[in-house]
Formats: sequence, structure tokens, C-alpha cells
Amino acid sequence: MPNLKLRAQGEHGRVHHVTPENAGWTYVGFDLWKLAPGASAGGGLPDKEACLVILAGKARITVDGVDLGELGGRMSPFEGPGYSVYAPAGASWQVTATTELELAACTAPGKPGSHPVRVITPDEVTPTTRGKGTNTRYPFNILPETAPADSLLVVEVITPGGHTSSYPPHKHDRDALPAESYLEETYYHRFAKPQGFGFQRVYTDDRSLDETMLIEDGDVVLVPRGYHPVAAVHGYDIYYLNVMAGPKRTWKFHNAPEHEWMLQG
Repeated sequence: MPNLKLRAQGEHGRVHHVTPENAGWTYVGFDLWKLAPGASAGGGLPDKEACLVILAGKARITVDGVDLGELGGRMSPFEGPGYSVYAPAGASWQVTATTELELAACTAPGKPGSHPVRVITPDEVTPTTRGKGTNTRYPFNILPETAPADSLLVVEVITPGGHTSSYPPHKHDRDALPAESYLEETYYHRFAKPQGFGFQRVYTDDRSLDETMLIEDGDVVLVPRGYHPVAAVHGYDIYYLNVMAGPKRTWKFHNAPEHEWMLQG
């Protein structure tokens, strides 16, 4: 099994590159680009749809030669919802930075032409609140299961310092609908203060997988199976970008029974 925690490879260009092949799974791909003004990135595969998420900065984006204009605006993922672009399988895309740019390219299996290219604006990304007390966190659904796509589910979450997230521990590693769906998942972590840190545990009921990781700014965590809670230490808010995909495009999770008591009342 590959390492579950991945550090950024360099400070410029493509600094993360997760594929089904190097992750040892089937569905999710994730690339993270850091580009200087004028620098470009591109992609597109015949059997992979893509969601391009502008985490910070501005860029001019074209899909299949159609100029979607200059998109972006937030200069930090902690500033609220940003701009994203959905590109169906078979479409080629190019992004040219017009400011310093942080861009995620989220991919999963798709059928060519099954959905149109579209820009997802901040107004379409509704901020929500989940949990209570020190388990409160703030998801922004970019590509929920109610939005058109073939496989991808994409969401951003802000977790305040001192809070937990993806908690109580839950999993989605069985194709057992309607109770639970099988979804692979990546977490891309950023911190409001770059020196910040937190923790993420990935584990199964039988502990055949049980890893607890120190997470720092720019880390990616792979979740091939099992529970995967996150803890933000005091003083350091965490942002993470989740990419999920599996054989059926729905998020049905199973809570760890021994911790489910905290959802009552």
C-alpha cells in the first residue's frame, strides 16, 4: 500500500500528482498546481471528467478551445467559496495564471459529452454548518451529488482551530447501498497560518489499517478505506479539499458505532 500522507514535491508547477495507479485504487485522481503569473497547466483524458478548483488567485481558463474568461478572486481558500470549472470526459483544458495561482484538478471516470462544460461560481456554492460545539465545521459543496457529473464529488471544509472534523469517525468503503457507498477520497490540507499543524487518523474496525498522521500545510492524505477523522489544534484553522468517487455517485457513510452516541440529543 502506498504512503497515505503525501508532501508537496517542490514549490512551483505540479506539486501533487495522485492517480489511480500510484494510489493503488480505481477512481480518484488529484493534481495540485502552483503557478506564477503567465505560467500554464493543462490536461484532459478521454475517460476522465475533471473539476478545476481555484483555491487562490486568478486564471484564464479554456476548455476545448472555448475561452471561459478570467476566473477567480479569492487570494486564500479561507476567504469563502471560490470559482471552479467542470469539464466532461474527453474535453481538453488549459489554465493560464494571471496572478499567483493555486489550482486543484480533481478527476474521476466519466463518459465523453455526458455533461456540458460549466463554470461553478461562488454564488452556487452554498456555505453550510455541520456539527456543534468543538465539532463545528463549515463545508462548501462545490460538486455535490445533486449537481450533474458522472463520478466526482467535491467539497471544501473549514475547521476552526481546536475543533474536530470528519467526526464522529465515519467511513464509506462498502458498496452496500442504501446503507453505505464505496468512495475513495483525498484530502488536501491548508492552514490559515502556514506554520500550523493538525492530525488525521485513517483506520479500519479490525485495525488492519491504522495510521495517525501529523498534517501540515500543503499535505495530501489518501483515504482508500476506513474511518478518517481530522483534528485541528488550537490556534490553527484547517482548510481541506475533499475529492471522492466510486462505482455509484452518492455519499452514504457509516458512523463508528462506539462514537455515534455524541450525535444523540
